[in-house]
Order: sequence, then structure tokens, then C-alpha cells
Amino acid sequence: MTGQTQLAPVVRHSGEGDKRWFFGGGEVTWKVSAADSGGAFLLFEDAMQQGKVTPLHTHPTDESFYVLEGEILVHLDGTEVAIKEGGFVLAPAGVPHAFKVVSPSCRMLCFYSSGSCEAFYLGASEPLAESSRQVDFDRIMKSAKDSAGMTFLGPPPFA
Repeated sequence: MTGQTQLAPVVRHSGEGDKRWFFGGGEVTWKVSAADSGGAFLLFEDAMQQGKVTPLHTHPTDESFYVLEGEILVHLDGTEVAIKEGGFVLAPAGVPHAFKVVSPSCRMLCFYSSGSCEAFYLGASEPLAESSRQVDFDRIMKSAKDSAGMTFLGPPPFA
């Protein structure tokens, strides 16, 4: 394996990982950082409350959600579909999408391939222990602009 860097194994148990407050609303727990995966992907768990919604947006990478608990309504390239516990969504790179939490609470795994969106999420969040837990869309917009990790297309597309 000359010339290749071997990655260290990653093991994180339930509740383990860097915990951050995402300014769009939600507590994220980093499971695998871009550095952990050699840039191949980013994986985090997102715990959110009813009413959390995202604007219509795209990413330069594929984005996937696996719903662990609760239910979300997903707007995916013009179509809306409810995704319940155990359900999965893939929003390929460049496909417009948004979601809204419709259950009292929701936990999901968020997977991005590649891990290049990590800069956006780091700029749009702060360590949970230091956070006021306030939603701050200005900070999200700034991080999107600074990192090129997300393109906002418009307001949330839900009635």
C-alpha cells in the first residue's frame, strides 16, 4: 500500500460524537467527519422538534436521510412524500429539496457523499455546550455563501 494513507477505524456508540447546535434548529451528533472518512463522506445524527423546516435548496453532493424516529415531510424535486421511522430518502447532488418535521420530535441519520459539505455545517453550527440554542438563519446563509456547501433556491415549499 505504498503512497496510500490508511484511515483509522471509527467506533462511536449511541450518544457519542461531537455534539453541535445547528442554527436551522436541531442538535447534531457527528458520527463520522470528513477527515475520519478521508473526505469520502460525512455522517451525523440530527435530533429535531416539530415544525423544524428547511428552505428549498441543493447541495453539490448527494444527501441522504434515514429516519430513526418520528416523521418528516420531504419536498423532492417538486414532489412531496411523508417519510416515517425506518424510511430513507436520497436527494442526488443538484436536486432541489426541503423537509419539515411533522411529528412531535424526529431523529435521523444524515449522510453526505462526499464530505465536502462539512464546512457548511461547521460554519452553521456551534458546540452544543456553548450554544444558546437559538435559530439563526443569517448565520446559515453566511455559511452557505462562505463554504459553497449549499445553494438556497427559495423559502420552504410547504403549505
